[in-house]
Amino acid sequence: MAEARVGISGWVYPGWRGAFYPDGLVHRKELAYAAERLTSIEINGSFYALQKPSSYTKWRDETPHGFVFAVKGGRYITHVKRLVGVETALANFFASGVLALGDKLGPILWQLPPNLRFDADRLAAFLALLPQTTTAASVLAQHRDDKLADDLVHVGTDVDRPLRHALEVRSASFAVPESVSIAREYGVALVLADTAGRYPRIEEPTADFVYARLHGDIELYTSGYTAAALDAWAAKIRGWTGDGFDVFVYFDNDVKGFAPFDAMALSSRLD
Repeated sequence: MAEARVGISGWVYPGWRGAFYPDGLVHRKELAYAAERLTSIEINGSFYALQKPSSYTKWRDETPHGFVFAVKGGRYITHVKRLVGVETALANFFASGVLALGDKLGPILWQLPPNLRFDADRLAAFLALLPQTTTAASVLAQHRDDKLADDLVHVGTDVDRPLRHALEVRSASFAVPESVSIAREYGVALVLADTAGRYPRIEEPTADFVYARLHGDIELYTSGYTAAALDAWAAKIRGWTGDGFDVFVYFDNDVKGFAPFDAMALSSRLD
């Protein structure tokens, strides 16, 4: 049976303290507090730098049974290397502890820069490199380089599980049938990004799940969602799950602290 998860993009926001996070809640308990109210959270720190296995293990242990993390792939792969010559970088990413999340590992999110235009060969070659199971990711991780010290490596997986990938494109050049076709060929979900019209909005499912990122429908990262807008998103989600797609939705309108409240409001509509 298809299921929907609603969460937020990251959880460390000082501006949320005293609003979403109660006064007096210590910083180290913020993840547990958020995870009690949501069903999934994106790990964003992994976009900026490789995280440690101990961090992934801690995050896994601080969240309740059934909780799921999405993990954002490194910008070194997407923004610096621009998807080319990334075999070792991918190995390092998966060796850094991602697999330590165990059954709490959800989709891997790959966000492309706005100035990276669609190139069919480049896109297909990158998607072909992405491991489709945790076992394949473990094998890939063993090809890491010496940038990772032995005590900063976790390459094992407890059991073999399918591994999902989502791709958020930010150049309008990707809004063409060929990019949709390539993503569908490799079973990678093209992210449905709500960005107040800034970036392309592609709504066609290309995998067995739907991945949506809600950055703000009026003002990017800043505006909150009205009750009517949340009703409309709830209807979309029910339609997707009714068609058999699992759904992951993350609010990234964090600047004024709307994200966790919008996520909880959408979740209540789905409940």
